[in-house]
Amino acid sequence: MRDIRIEFTNERIIPSGGLAVVGAILGKSDFVKKLNRMDVTKNRSQHQIKNGDILLTYIGMLCMGKPQFDAVREMEDDPEFYKYALGVAYKIPSEETLRQRMDDIGRTIRSQILQENVEMLRANGIHPAKLKEGYVPVDADVTPMDNSKTKKEGVSRTYKGYDGFAPMLAYIGTNGYLVNTELREGSQHCQCGTPEFLKETIGLCKQITDEKLLFRLDSGNDAFENMGILLEAGCYFNIKHNLRREGKESWLSMAKEHCKNVTTPRDGKTVYTGSDWRMISYKLDDGTEKEVCVRIVYEIIERTTNKYGQFFLEPDIEVNTFWTNLDWDDQDIINNYHAHGECEQYHSELKTDMDLERLPSGKFDTNELVLELAILAFNILRMIGQEALGRRNPRHRENVKRRRHRTVINNLINMACHVTSHARQMVIGLGKSNVWRDVFQYVYGSFAYFTA
Repeated sequence: MRDIRIEFTNERIIPSGGLAVVGAILGKSDFVKKLNRMDVTKNRSQHQIKNGDILLTYIGMLCMGKPQFDAVREMEDDPEFYKYALGVAYKIPSEETLRQRMDDIGRTIRSQILQENVEMLRANGIHPAKLKEGYVPVDADVTPMDNSKTKKEGVSRTYKGYDGFAPMLAYIGTNGYLVNTELREGSQHCQCGTPEFLKETIGLCKQITDEKLLFRLDSGNDAFENMGILLEAGCYFNIKHNLRREGKESWLSMAKEHCKNVTTPRDGKTVYTGSDWRMISYKLDDGTEKEVCVRIVYEIIERTTNKYGQFFLEPDIEVNTFWTNLDWDDQDIINNYHAHGECEQYHSELKTDMDLERLPSGKFDTNELVLELAILAFNILRMIGQEALGRRNPRHRENVKRRRHRTVINNLINMACHVTSHARQMVIGLGKSNVWRDVFQYVYGSFAYFTA
């Protein structure tokens, strides 16, 4: 084995050249200028480092998958590059300044961040991908975050059996752009606060697209109030029905009596698929009650043997039911709800790829700000990944719909580059052995020079 000699050099070799793309995307709006004019700490003198610089730096950290405040120290070796790449006006903040200012800002700019997310998507020509039927899906779901063995504000027992948070997240389109978040205590029921969250999400989605919206929710959000909000807003829905105290046997007997679509995939297994109609009532904004008739699609499976032919002492009954106002075939409604499970992959990208499972602060409001800024970082990574699809790279496969955030971070954000300055311009040099350099050049050009 040959010996390898390690030498230190004064050359400017940056491990995160992809932040130049992040800065190009964020530089198209006046979001930072608006933040700089906001005074969130009235009890202190004027800050040299503006709020915009604080949040730009942290969004860059999120795009690198490094949400912990101490990760900002990695920018200290060459602050000029990170300042130039992200568009920071004054300087990169220290860890202490970053943490303290994030605590000061807290939840005060939630509406501005959500609106900036809408403007960012529109400014870069992002159109959420539709289903083949022409509807734009909106998946809203709660995902527990494990923050066990911490004393953070708001950490409590989740339904998963560990201590943590239980935020509500909403994604738009089949490729999963994050449109809204709400940080919640771990023990909070998933329906608590959901009506207000839905109203806010509907308004945001209608700013992003003019297409018909199809909301998909799981059984924890089976509430007439939610359906009323969606109906009154002109949206469509596919919501898993919570049987609660309804007996499976009564559903099976109804299906045996009325169902006309009965199949037998194998001996000992019978599937009943059909629709029923039920009256629901909900309150309007003026307090009056309104009754409507809503379709409920069912899939009832009766098993008398397992797949190996072993008989059960009693039949095993599985009942899946779905509220909807769509006019699709029963099986299409069922298949469409199953596609709702794809948002679990989006949760994984947020919690694992971006390392946001364990939120960095002990203060609830600061963690809420982190999760709101993660909307921008999440969508920036998604935009880069989608733009890179189909370009020349070593991992291209046919029929790829999107790239995972971990792939984007590893190959396009944390891309080593050689930085030089010439004629008042920063030059990023990519080595000839970097197989992603053509993709990077194309993606940067797409966002840096795109005009809506």
